[in-house]
Amino acid sequence: MSQSYVGQLMRGVVEPLLLFIIADLPVHGYEIAKELERRSEGYFDLTASTLYSALRRLERRGLVLSSWEQVAKQKRRCYQLTEKGRQILSEELAQWQQFLGATDRVIDS
Repeated sequence: MSQSYVGQLMRGVVEPLLLFIIADLPVHGYEIAKELERRSEGYFDLTASTLYSALRRLERRGLVLSSWEQVAKQKRRCYQLTEKGRQILSEELAQWQQFLGATDRVIDS
């Protein structure tokens, strides 16, 4: 698979994946990136600029809220889903499952 193809796919899935991880609990950016990498067994290894750009877009859309929290001796911006974010995540997960099902049917035919 060419890198440009994977890049196109990534643009469509980064935000829903972030919403899914943030849905579990309020979490800061570094933890989000590490959890995404862990769950994908290293496949999703986002750069800091990709991660924080996506988080800012989600915040502008009203899907996540951020706040500064003291963690050890550092302040970190933590993210949590809004009610709108939970609704959008639910809708996008349903659409994703339909998409995967249709894709599997085409490939398995």
